[in-house]
Amino acid sequence: MDSAVRVDLHGRQALVTGGARGLGASIARRLAGAGASVLVADVRKDLARDLCNELGATGPGDARFVEMDVRDAAAVAEVFKDLEAEGQSVDILVNNAAVDVSKPIEHLTADEVTRVVTTNLLGPMYLCLETYRRMIARGGGHIVNILSTAANRTWTEAGPYAAGKSGLRAFTHTLFKEAQRDCPGIGVTGIIAGGMETPFIMERFPDADTSMLQSPDIVADTVLYALSVPAGSAVSELVVVPRREPSWP
Repeated sequence: MDSAVRVDLHGRQALVTGGARGLGASIARRLAGAGASVLVADVRKDLARDLCNELGATGPGDARFVEMDVRDAAAVAEVFKDLEAEGQSVDILVNNAAVDVSKPIEHLTADEVTRVVTTNLLGPMYLCLETYRRMIARGGGHIVNILSTAANRTWTEAGPYAAGKSGLRAFTHTLFKEAQRDCPGIGVTGIIAGGMETPFIMERFPDADTSMLQSPDIVADTVLYALSVPAGSAVSELVVVPRREPSWP
């Protein structure tokens, strides 16, 4: 499906975490289709490389794989140091990588809680720390954090996930306010996305009613919309959910 949103991203480089499949892959395709060079960051090496080959063959922008575990702050910092050494920068950051463990709180382990919160909250914060200070120095850029309806209203078996997404929403709002103060050229947008027909849901809930879910391409279009807003305006948060979304508002 072609994007209905038009934005010219030629000459800009985007980094998408969790970009190898699902929503991340949809976002990477949209960005590449708009002309951006895309860095696909993921721990799924083969899937990420396959996507980069696809994008290189079909899109106007180029794409390459970046091996990154967002939970590792030192590894995240090293990626940015390597990019600087190559004379490259990240103009657009999309923090998309996320995991979940759907269990009642009484059955969760400390390791499971740590994995979810570190991936969904600390990981995006590590990426923002490395990206934002560099955007300040360059005078511009855009950070998009993929949130969830769980950042606003939670449900059972979603304790660590809701905690991580709620924390990321608060961090995103703070970063937006600081960007308003520090550098008008930097955009910061949180996107609250409702249920999508992606492996993130379908692998855990194979019997899910897909009529209650939306295509990840719709959310990817919302990312493009955030990037298309003129410099004189700012979009701090967008909500895109299936019409029958049960967890919103």
